[in-house]
Amino acid sequence: MRNVEDIFRFLGHEHPPVAASPDGSLWRSKITGSGPPSVAAVDGFMRLTLLTTLENEVATLYMGDCLPFDIDDLLQVDFYLKLSTATLPPSASVAFGLCSAYNDDPDALAAHASFRLFGNNNVVCESDDGVNDNDDEAAGLTLGTGVKRFAIDFCSGIKTVVPPPSVGGKAHVLFAMDDDRFNLRPVCRSVRFDMSSYTSGLQIYAQIQKGAASSVVATGVTPNLQIQEVRVRRKL
Repeated sequence: MRNVEDIFRFLGHEHPPVAASPDGSLWRSKITGSGPPSVAAVDGFMRLTLLTTLENEVATLYMGDCLPFDIDDLLQVDFYLKLSTATLPPSASVAFGLCSAYNDDPDALAAHASFRLFGNNNVVCESDDGVNDNDDEAAGLTLGTGVKRFAIDFCSGIKTVVPPPSVGGKAHVLFAMDDDRFNLRPVCRSVRFDMSSYTSGLQIYAQIQKGAASSVVATGVTPNLQIQEVRVRRKL
């Protein structure tokens, strides 16, 4: 069996079409807010930017719910990204990874494997397959203004269970990310992220959001999430 790697780089100044735009683009943007927030490629990054407007805001990059990656073909997905600020304002949050049909609330996604941040730069990991749900597992590492690599591994995990045989692959999804010296390190190794009950497609997604009574307004900080590259290794 042959493996392939899809590499997505954001080198130009493209603005992904809005949700459900009838064109051939792979990417879609979804915006909540009257400002509005923005999703656009700038200086080699896809930049998802909030405003200081006193309102709920969400800026999302995703694949329009076409779900192109069969979970049973996935090997590993790598994200290279950064924040514009060393620490998120308390009311802001970030989520990125792979998901089934998109929802502005990551906790409402039917299936996903995600990295998340809530009101600071501490990273947590989550997964859900509709049966098995792991929330807010601390990675013990942070995301700031330097580009870091984040990896979600769907093929290498092995977990001994009773009775045997052992389980692995999507039954034990592995998370890893760069530490502060930019060395890739496994995180949440004591947690079994089990997605074995999900058998359909997934899409890449990333979002940044804030609430209406927002500390973003109080601080005057307009945080953004900047995605440099996404790599998807899969079986062909």
